[in-house]
Amino acid sequence: MIIKPRVRGFICVTTHPVGCEANVKQQIEYVKAQGPIANGPKKVLVIGASTGYGLAARITAAFGSDAATLGVFFERPGTDTKPATPGWYNTAAFDKFATEKGLYAKSINGDAFSKEIKAKTIETIKNDLGQVDLVVYSLAAPRRTHPETGQVFNSVLKPVGKSVTLRGIDTDKEVVKESVFEPASQEEIENTVAVMGGEDWQMWIDALADAGVLAPGAKTTAFTYLGEKITHDIYWNGSIGAAKKDLDERVLGIRAKLASAGGDARVAVLKALVTQASSAIPMMPLYLSLLFKVMKAKGTHEGCIEQIYGLYRDSLYNAAPQFDEEGRLRTDQKELSPDVQSEVSALWDKVTNENLYELTDFAGYKHEFLRLFGFEIEGVDYEADVNPDVAIAHLVA
Repeated sequence: MIIKPRVRGFICVTTHPVGCEANVKQQIEYVKAQGPIANGPKKVLVIGASTGYGLAARITAAFGSDAATLGVFFERPGTDTKPATPGWYNTAAFDKFATEKGLYAKSINGDAFSKEIKAKTIETIKNDLGQVDLVVYSLAAPRRTHPETGQVFNSVLKPVGKSVTLRGIDTDKEVVKESVFEPASQEEIENTVAVMGGEDWQMWIDALADAGVLAPGAKTTAFTYLGEKITHDIYWNGSIGAAKKDLDERVLGIRAKLASAGGDARVAVLKALVTQASSAIPMMPLYLSLLFKVMKAKGTHEGCIEQIYGLYRDSLYNAAPQFDEEGRLRTDQKELSPDVQSEVSALWDKVTNENLYELTDFAGYKHEFLRLFGFEIEGVDYEADVNPDVAIAHLVA
């Protein structure tokens, strides 16, 4: 079939398998061009491995450190008549390229919050790898079924303690508008923390440690975003921020657990980027469009793979990593530099429907959004027939 992009709100309901493969290949080529990561990981588990930062973490480990990788994710395969989700095609491509390089690359598709998937992962590590020396936690999910109680929690994108009015872009109509967001209730805050906080990360590390599949000196990292004051009302000081602050609290216990065997646990603060998760956050398309404009002009713009390669090289596997006052690893310094933020702030209230494309890089935002789904990738023939039914070769049954 010939697959074209069909966008609805903050999601594209079609995905291009050849485009996704080309996107993965570009990221691999970037890592290879940067050179090997000194003293990098060799056996890596990535939880949330199929898109965005998680995919970049898997690519960086494999092609920057020749690591064997096991990826966990929840994606939908394609059929003869319907495309798969982007993460499915990304993983199929990663599997293909890793296998060509002679690297171990197996994947598990299912609910990472569940006991079943944790058990399957542990069994696979025992059978194939023995132990892992790096665990990357990169889950982004809207809901979670608690593995102990069966309770279903849903996350919300809301401010805390007050209603806020925020500027943003209606990406369907391409107009600038203001929206009022009512504050989250205490129950909504707690539910968001249950979905996006650190409890599941801690459950994973506890299960892996108890099963004896964490190597001595093993590291783990989970990703977060802090941002600056423009985004704080809806993000860091909002319901999502409550969940991210829970990560900061949970990491202390995880770090203590791993330290006894010479290991470490760190939250890593990454730059704002176009991902499926960030596209759903009110005001982020406007913020990202302005941020791209400013950072590209300064030559400091980075994507997922640049951020993650830098995280591995400069922090996770650097003898002198830079920590902030909370003990987090930071790769967001370029975004948060005062000159970048002051320019974004100066432009924020000046953006109108008429000058949207002039004052911002909304065109670049849209391009990056479509790339997530395999579209607008250089060298791909989008008029050609493609088979949407693509297999992941080393999927654990």
